[in-house]
Amino acid sequence: MKIGIPKEIFPGEARVAMTPESAVLLQKLGYECLIETGAGIGAGFSDKSYKDAGVTVKKTANALYKDAEIVAKVRPPEGDEVARLKKGQVLISFFYPAQNSDLLDSCNDKGAHVIAMDMVPRISRAQKMDALSSMANIAGYRSVIEAGNNFGRFFTGQVTAAGKVPPAKVLVVGAGVAGLAAIGTATSLGAITYAFDVRPEVAEQIESMGAEFVYLDFEEAAQDGAATGGYAAPSSPEFREKQLAKFRELAPEVDIVITTALIPGRDAPKLWLADMVEMMKPGSVVVDLAAERGGNCDLTVMDEKIVSENGVTVVGYTDFPSRMAAQSSTLYANNIRHMMTDLTPEKDGQVVHNMEDDVIRGATASFEGDITFPPPPPKIKAIAAKPKKAIVEQTPEEKRAAEIAAFKAATRTQATVLGAGALLMLLIGAYAPASFMQHFIVFVLACFVGFQVIWNVSHSLHTPLMAVTNAVSGIVVLGALLQIGSGNWLVVVLASISVLIATINIVGGFLVTRRMLAMFQRS
Repeated sequence: MKIGIPKEIFPGEARVAMTPESAVLLQKLGYECLIETGAGIGAGFSDKSYKDAGVTVKKTANALYKDAEIVAKVRPPEGDEVARLKKGQVLISFFYPAQNSDLLDSCNDKGAHVIAMDMVPRISRAQKMDALSSMANIAGYRSVIEAGNNFGRFFTGQVTAAGKVPPAKVLVVGAGVAGLAAIGTATSLGAITYAFDVRPEVAEQIESMGAEFVYLDFEEAAQDGAATGGYAAPSSPEFREKQLAKFRELAPEVDIVITTALIPGRDAPKLWLADMVEMMKPGSVVVDLAAERGGNCDLTVMDEKIVSENGVTVVGYTDFPSRMAAQSSTLYANNIRHMMTDLTPEKDGQVVHNMEDDVIRGATASFEGDITFPPPPPKIKAIAAKPKKAIVEQTPEEKRAAEIAAFKAATRTQATVLGAGALLMLLIGAYAPASFMQHFIVFVLACFVGFQVIWNVSHSLHTPLMAVTNAVSGIVVLGALLQIGSGNWLVVVLASISVLIATINIVGGFLVTRRMLAMFQRS
C-alpha cells in the first residue's frame, strides 16, 4: 500500500508528518511512501532528501490523494482536503473529533477511515504513539523560551560587581507533559519554580525536578489521573474557589506564569483571572498554552501577544510546536511510524485495522461507514503512582519489645535447627558404619567452618557471588587439610592439589575485588 504525506495548508503550519528517516522505516514495513512537493520545506527537509530516502515526490495534492491508500498529516483536514478523500482511504492526523463533529461526519460520508492521533489512549503500551505528549513536550519547552524572550531579565539570580539580580519566580499551572517540560526548562535556567496540579500523584514528580508543589488547604479526594486516561478531571466549585484564592496569593510574587490546564472534550478552564493579572508586577509574563481551547487566562487572545494596562505581557500563541518545526516533525513522524507498525502486524505493507486492539480502537473515530467516536475506556488504565504510606515512628518501649520478640523468634529457629541436626546425627550414627561417620564428621565440620569463615567477611570486600565461591573453596581447603594426614599417598597428593587450587581461587578472588574497589577510589 502507498502512504502519502500532503503539504499542510493551515496558515503558518510548518510541520510535516513524515521525515526522510521515518520514510526509510515505513518502507521496511512494506509501504511505498509519497510526499507532496515542498511539504517538508518548513521543517528543513528538502524534496531531494526525501528522494534520497526512496520517497516519490508528487507535484500536486490531487495526484497524491489519488494514488495514496493512506494519508497522514498534522492538522485536521479542511474543505478541499476532505473533498479529495475517497472510500476506504485511511486518514491519520490530529482530528479532535469532540470539537469537530461536522468534519467527522463529512469524512465518514466520504467513506474514509479516520484515525485521530489526539485520541491515542494514554496507556503504557501506547506511549510511543502519543503525539499529544510529543507536541506538549515541545510546547512546554518553547513556552519558557518565549516567556524569557518577553521577560527581559535573567532567570537565574546573579551577584555581580554591578549589583545583585534576584532569580525569576515561575509558576506552572498544570503538571501534565507540557507542564513538566516547562518545569524542567525553568529550573535548568535557574528560576525559582512553583507548580500546581489538581492531581495529587504528580507532586512527587514536580519536587523531583527541583520545583515546589503548591498545596491547597482543602480536604477533597481528588480523582486519580489513572481513571481519566492520565488527564485531569473537573474539580468541585469549592475546590476551585480555594484554588483561585491560592493563585491570588501567588500573583504579586511570581514573574512568569505558564498555564497548561486542559480537560479532554471541554473548553479550557479559566484559572488565571483578570484580577490576578492586575496584581502582577509590570514586566511580568503570562504564557497560555491552552489558548487554542479558549485559554486559561481571561486576557488571552488566540494567536496574539497583548500587553495589559499594568504592563503584563499575555502570550496566546497556538503554534509553539510549529515554531520548532524540525524537532516536532521528527517526533510526530515517529508517532505516525509507530502507529503504522501496530497497523501492520505482518510488516507486509497491508493495514490490519484490528478494532479489538485498545490503541487502534481508541484512536479510530470513523471506520467502515460508522462513527466510532467516542471509544470505550481502555481495558488497561494509565499507571498512576501509588500514594506513600505514612511511616509511624516507634516509641523506645515498642522498639525494645520488637527486639525481644525478634530475639525469641531467632532463638526458637536456631534451637529447632540444632535439635533437628542432632536427631539426624543420632539416626545416622545408629545405623551407619564407623568409617562412614569419620568421613561424614570431617565433611560437616568443613562445611560449617568454611562457610562461617568466608561468609562473614565484610560484603564490601567481595560480591555475593564471590562470597559463595570463596565459601565453597574454604570448604575444600578445610576438608583437604583434614585428609592430608591420611596414610594413603594418593589421598595426600589429591588433598594437596585441592588445597593449592582452592587457595588460588580464594586469593585471586580477593585480588580481583581489590582491583574493582580501586576503580571507585580517588587517586
